[in-house]
Amino acid sequence: MSNEVYTPVIKGSIPALVTPMDNAGNIDYEAYKKLIDWHIEQGSDGLVVVGTSGESPTIDFDEHEKLIALAVEYVDGRVPVIAGTGANATKEAVRLHKHAAKAGATAGLSVVPYYNKPTQAGLYEHFKTIAESSDLPVILYNVPGRTVVSLTNETILKLAELPNVLGIKDATGDLAKGAELLAYKSDEFEVYSGDDPTAAALILLGATANISVTANVAPALMHALCMAAYEGDVATVRTLNARLCDLNKALFVEANPIPVKWAVAELGLTQLGYRLPLVGMREENKNVVRAAMRVAGIL
Repeated sequence: MSNEVYTPVIKGSIPALVTPMDNAGNIDYEAYKKLIDWHIEQGSDGLVVVGTSGESPTIDFDEHEKLIALAVEYVDGRVPVIAGTGANATKEAVRLHKHAAKAGATAGLSVVPYYNKPTQAGLYEHFKTIAESSDLPVILYNVPGRTVVSLTNETILKLAELPNVLGIKDATGDLAKGAELLAYKSDEFEVYSGDDPTAAALILLGATANISVTANVAPALMHALCMAAYEGDVATVRTLNARLCDLNKALFVEANPIPVKWAVAELGLTQLGYRLPLVGMREENKNVVRAAMRVAGIL
């Protein structure tokens, strides 16, 4: 590995952007562009597009590729764009990864294959195949709450030896696992939190950024929290974390992205629409999210 000083690709807060839709489930591309502008104005440090929060499981290949290309073109270098390129079939993940490379994305975020329940050996070969398919850097995405199977730290560190594997989005919420990974990783391998309630703690331990659901509705606050953690300002971290605590929890009162899409629409930023099997949020849960938004001072 190089002895040169390594600069993290992205530090701070990276919203996992929702995909705006009308009430019939059609993608609202104009609202998508307005959301991008708003996030950049609010200080977001990068964007993830067509990930879990972007409803990637219900978006077809043509739409997926269009959303990636449009984001890269419209952002026009203002912030890094990480493209969601994961799939439960390696061949499909490779196709999306190559498309993101052609579009000019900063990296591809590739989730652990879901439903198949692969072994650690299978996971290694899956991500190795993706990494070797293109020059576009790969960010692994470990979210066992959705995929069932979890990448072990041993497999992560083995994958980290591949030259095109940039880092990992750790959405486990397991600080002990994250601390162990941070202790043994190389300087060239980045760890990004993917769990808003524990993001500041993981950054204080050495992670570089947070790929965030909450930042969809509180981008300035999440940016401030992540940067305070990155700079070791514990007093500010405590203050901002307390302000965001209820919101972090409320945005998962139903399956993501149901609550966060409702909250984005409540701020007047988009229409409100989902695709089946996702449906609108229950009335009692709207009150929970609304109250948390008020505590955070964003409503």
